This record gives sequence, structure tokens and C-alpha cells, in this order.
Amino acid sequence: MIDRAGLAAFLRSRREALQPEDVGLPRGRRRRTSGLRREEVAALCHLSADYYARLERERGPHPSEQLIASIAQGLHLSLDERDHLFRLAGHHPPVRGPASEHISPGLLRTLDRLADTPAEIITELAETLRQTPLGVALTGDATRYTGPARSFGYRWFTDPAARDRYAPGDHEQLSRAFASGLRGVVTLRGPESRAARIAERLLARSDEFRRLWDEHEIGVRPSEVKRFVHPEVGLLELTCQTLLDPDQSHRLLVYTAVPGSESYDKLRLLAVVGAQTLAAQGDTLTLPAHDDAP
Repeated sequence: MIDRAGLAAFLRSRREALQPEDVGLPRGRRRRTSGLRREEVAALCHLSADYYARLERERGPHPSEQLIASIAQGLHLSLDERDHLFRLAGHHPPVRGPASEHISPGLLRTLDRLADTPAEIITELAETLRQTPLGVALTGDATRYTGPARSFGYRWFTDPAARDRYAPGDHEQLSRAFASGLRGVVTLRGPESRAARIAERLLARSDEFRRLWDEHEIGVRPSEVKRFVHPEVGLLELTCQTLLDPDQSHRLLVYTAVPGSESYDKLRLLAVVGAQTLAAQGDTLTLPAHDDAP
């Protein structure tokens, strides 16, 4: 059963322990609040401010597992704190390890500080969990997919549009890298894993994947320098650096350009274009009016 008093107290304590700079927000000159404001936490958790406030006041409907997971991520909780939050809300905690999509606070803090850099956090199956605004401007919103299509490797072999923003000359190497990487994860996680199910789907749908799978390549990796073809700024050559969270098998990918290069100037231009696009999209957003939704 839900422990409303315990849930409210825990949420307040975690909110008050966070500072704006901890989550990538500006502090502002006239800030007097100790910790984050409720509306700031609500935005981080993709909830309405009213819904979140009711939880801290021991009111409102019983929050779903999905909402508790969103709150745990928005508050940058550790795995132990996340599990505690689930139990307070009357739910069993989700699994830990590679199957978990809960991003560690350290990886989130790093991402929050990369507002002016294309970056994303992905799972071992190349499912994008978070992107910086400039990451969205570079490759599009990769968090919007559902089912097997959440995996970029799956989309690469089943959706021709997935290749549009990558230089054609790199497609063959990327195909080999995706097939090789998936084979490695299947071997690591076993025949009953999600990785194995994705491989089975691809074997049924893609001739190219079947050909590469039959070659049994392991250890093929994409080039450190990735060439993106953006519809508005053209070709960008970006170096990809990776930070690994070994406990969750999550990877933070950070894309940078050589200072003074043409790609460096294009990346600065993309930051302006991306900000204008996000602003235009924000003008059209509305919140759904459900009791157990943002």
C-alpha cells in the first residue's frame, strides 16, 4: 500500500537537497528557495506542477509505476533511492542492471552540463534515453520511438530514413558495426534476452542484416569521427567520445568538432537553428488533462 506521508516527506527532502545547477537549471539572481521549486521538479519529471504538489501534500490519486519512474529520474535519485521511492508508492522496484532504464545521477549530472554540446545517453541496444537540445537538433528526437524501433540498430536495418543523417560513404561500416555489436550483446545476455529477440526480428525483416549476421563478425566498431548530414547546415565531422556506466550498461555519447574547423562553425549555427525549432515547438505544446498523467 502507498505510504502517503512517507512518500511526501521523501519527495520534499530530495527536492530541497537539489540545487538548480545540479540539474542544469539557471539559479537566477533573486532566488530565495532552498533547493528546487515544485514547478521545477514537475518540469524535470514531465508532470504538471499541480499533480506533483498534491503528492507532496499527501493527496491525489495513486501514482503509477511509470510516473514514479519519471519522478525518480527527474529527482536524480540513486538506485537505492529509486527503489525506496517505489516501495513508498506501493510498487515493487524495477530490475537493476542492463535491463534498467534508470540513469545514474552522475551520468545525468554530466549530461546536464552539456547544454551547448550534442550528447545522448543510450542503452547497450542503442536505445536513446536522454538527449541534450543540441543532440536533438543534430539527429532528431530519438526518444520518441516505441517497441523494437527504440533501438537505433533496429531502425538502421528496417527504416531507410534512419540513415538520412549519416554520410552515405559510412553506411557499410555502420551496418557491420551494428550487426557485430548486437551479436556481442546477444552472446552476453543469452538467447532469451531482448537483444536476442531484436536479432530474430531483424533476421526475418532485413536481407542486409542476415548477410552480415552470417559473417559472425565481432568487435567491429564505427569510426571515432562520425560524419552527419544535416538538412539545414550540411556535412558535419564530429568526434564521438564515450563515457560508460558499467553498472547499468549505459553510455554517454558526446559529439565535438575541432575548434576552427568548418564543422565547428556549423555546430554553432546548428545551436541557433535548434533553439529556434525547439521554441517553435514549445509554443504548440499542451498538457493532457488526466488524473494520473502530466
